[in-house]
Amino acid sequence: MRETATFPTPGGTLDLLGGDPATPALVTADGIVDYAELRERVRSRAAQLGPERRLVMIHAANAIEPLVTYLAALEGGHVVLLVSGDDDAAATRHRDQFLERHDPDVVFRAGDHGWLLDERRDGTRHELHPDLAMLASTSGSTGSPKLVRLSHANLLSNAASIADYLRIGPDDRAATTLPMHYCYGLSVVNSHLLSGGSLLLTERSVIEPAFWADFRDAGATSFAGVPYTFDLLDGTDFAARTPPTLRYVTQAGGRLGADRVERYARLGRERGFDVVVMYGQTEATARMAYLPPDLAETHPGSIGIPIPGGAFRIDGDPVGELVYEGPNVMLGYAEGPEDFADGATIDELRTGDLARLTDSGLYEIVGRVSRFVKVFGLRIDLDRIEGFLLEGGIEGRAISHDERLTVFVLHDRDVAATAQLIADRTGLPAHVVRVHPIAEFPRTSSGKPDQAALARHVELLERREAERQAVSAATDGATDGAAPMHDRIRDLYAELLGRPDTTLDDSFVALDGDSLSYVEVSLQLGRLLGTLPADWPGRSIRELAGEQQSRPPAAATLRRRWVPRVRQVETSVVLRTLAIVLIVATHADLIALKGGAHLLLAVAGFNLARFRLADVPRRARLGGLLRSVTQLLVPAVLWIGGVALIAGTYDPATVLLMNNVVSDDTGWTEQWHFWFLEAIVWSIVGVAVLLLVPVFDRLERRRGFAVALALVAATLTLRYVVAGGIVASSPTRYAIPGVLWLIAIGWLIARATTTTQRLLATAIVLATVPGFFDDPAREALIVVGLVLLTWVRSLPVPAVLAGLVGAIASASMFVYLTHWQVYPPIEEVSPALAVVASFAVGLLVWRGYGTLSRSLTRSISARRPR
Repeated sequence: MRETATFPTPGGTLDLLGGDPATPALVTADGIVDYAELRERVRSRAAQLGPERRLVMIHAANAIEPLVTYLAALEGGHVVLLVSGDDDAAATRHRDQFLERHDPDVVFRAGDHGWLLDERRDGTRHELHPDLAMLASTSGSTGSPKLVRLSHANLLSNAASIADYLRIGPDDRAATTLPMHYCYGLSVVNSHLLSGGSLLLTERSVIEPAFWADFRDAGATSFAGVPYTFDLLDGTDFAARTPPTLRYVTQAGGRLGADRVERYARLGRERGFDVVVMYGQTEATARMAYLPPDLAETHPGSIGIPIPGGAFRIDGDPVGELVYEGPNVMLGYAEGPEDFADGATIDELRTGDLARLTDSGLYEIVGRVSRFVKVFGLRIDLDRIEGFLLEGGIEGRAISHDERLTVFVLHDRDVAATAQLIADRTGLPAHVVRVHPIAEFPRTSSGKPDQAALARHVELLERREAERQAVSAATDGATDGAAPMHDRIRDLYAELLGRPDTTLDDSFVALDGDSLSYVEVSLQLGRLLGTLPADWPGRSIRELAGEQQSRPPAAATLRRRWVPRVRQVETSVVLRTLAIVLIVATHADLIALKGGAHLLLAVAGFNLARFRLADVPRRARLGGLLRSVTQLLVPAVLWIGGVALIAGTYDPATVLLMNNVVSDDTGWTEQWHFWFLEAIVWSIVGVAVLLLVPVFDRLERRRGFAVALALVAATLTLRYVVAGGIVASSPTRYAIPGVLWLIAIGWLIARATTTTQRLLATAIVLATVPGFFDDPAREALIVVGLVLLTWVRSLPVPAVLAGLVGAIASASMFVYLTHWQVYPPIEEVSPALAVVASFAVGLLVWRGYGTLSRSLTRSISARRPR
């Protein structure tokens, strides 16, 4: 362990490796890397980076290679820019923003076959100040364009100070529970390596049993957590199974309630570990204060005392803004590359936090400078609002917007109670407090409340309300005086998908849009844009708005003037509605036109490819597929299981949508009622299994039409084998092996983007559908539907019927589920009435299930760690 920290001179390098050569530095799933091996790797990587100072952007992960590159860049005198290495859409988008805005010279990233050092130029295009060592994103927000400029002395002094008050030595080993690109997580890395300690490199969550198994096997002694981490721990058996080697736990990254600090400190006293509450900001490299662990139980609401080498003052008496001074205070901010040449522009940090010094000599945060709002002449503390709401059993987020008080809650039922409670406690009239329910509270990437996203959501809600009260011309698509189109689309997505964090670079798919929200979004979007492009779910809001603005307006004007009002509705939505109407009407003997279910199966394959196989990371694809299965399986099992329990109609295999697997029926029985849902569910599961193979995922992205064509060939072969020829008899025409080809054809149509591809898809439809049922009318219906799906993006629907079409399409699965129990007792009296009743019940169950699921989601979100 180093006895003293040697601060680098301007323009020098930074060596953070302080351990003896033979002692462990890193513990991974693949083994132990000692300091000698780590130093050799660092030197080798530094040689790759070259002697000229450059800006090196690193896709950070808790893994050896990005850590080696980080250390090598510092040792080689380069400037480091750490960004999230996650493969989700948001992280990818933010990396692209950094790449475009800050133009790094070198990018270290994960490739298909390992880590890559991507040198974008031989030298550098930047003027880099000699003291500049690192650029860090503020507040853990990977999307913020503003960066914190940190010097070599900032990094070294803060690491040495942390090692001092935590008494970190060679025997200490920290588990990497936080991301490396987050300043708190990086401070754990820096302080342990500087002190000769070691790191257990892991990206597992604290809720995973494997994390704690690795923790014990490695003999780890500490881990760091933000409030969300401790919320996760509350849901585990951590209190009962504390690792015996645990020496201390640190907490920062947001306020942890005093009662919980006290509880964990008491647990630590009983189990032999310390709890160290810390306070810091990226602008101070990481840490500014800590609470000595022996005071955690008696002063759990305090941030403690300044770290060694630092000092506080309070601008006010007794409460004022907390100001920090110390060698870890940043050089200043960087808005763009032109700021990289600047030296130190500040010598103290105004934290923006309101604090007081207690009688015990400890500092305590009591609010934020910006967390106050004046309403009716009263100065309202927003943190205090949230505090007494929580005391009243309501979790809320209070923000100041346009000098008005707005509160978000998780339950509709809490809206009125929240306004009244605030009125009672503050003296404000209840009607001036705006309260809105929200699906979940947005958080930044570091787990902190995202106040900016809530402020944007308030603006959205106000604009939407103004639009609802506007003249009818606005509803016809008039845009004069309206908000810019990209803002209107963003607002639409944010409202309908419950995502206040929506940005212009998000798409329907990136926001996890699904078949339940697709119909409503497509109808509303169609009102704004007219005809939607076939690939609109995967296009960003910016792209959709740009395409709409490029269209000449004259056609729309003439259309409104000379023809009756119609709404362009996506072909797939119209087909969903038509198919379910035909299914129910045919079953109730109102008409005799079969084929709706098989057409609907192809539409399901079409939407599967568009939504769940959009161009998003593989993990997001898999997550979306699993959510789709859940959205189908849960209501189906609940309904079919309820019917089975009450009426004894269905076997357990049917309830679990496994009749296809176990059935030995040679003809149609009631156990085949839900063959359609079985086919969809197990097809989605099959696609998810295919995506587990990275090669298939990459191939599908690069050669989407060819892959879909191969799947059509494979599933058609399966169809002909099980059917024993072209014509499929019952129940083969309903069994999964006999109908998979329809889902594959829908997939193929979704991937057909050129005229040649559409012609080929049409030819396949014409060659494969006729003869399947030996029923020309039935086959013609499917052929016409698939040809329309291939060539026509949208169909005109009378405006007065567009809403009904959308509702029926959205509720189609619930209508299909429930109609088997609704129409039979009524059709003998009136087939028409049986059809109407079937749709009425299906729509009612759809609405009820939606309300229940949203309520349940909000309840879970309310209990979920924040």
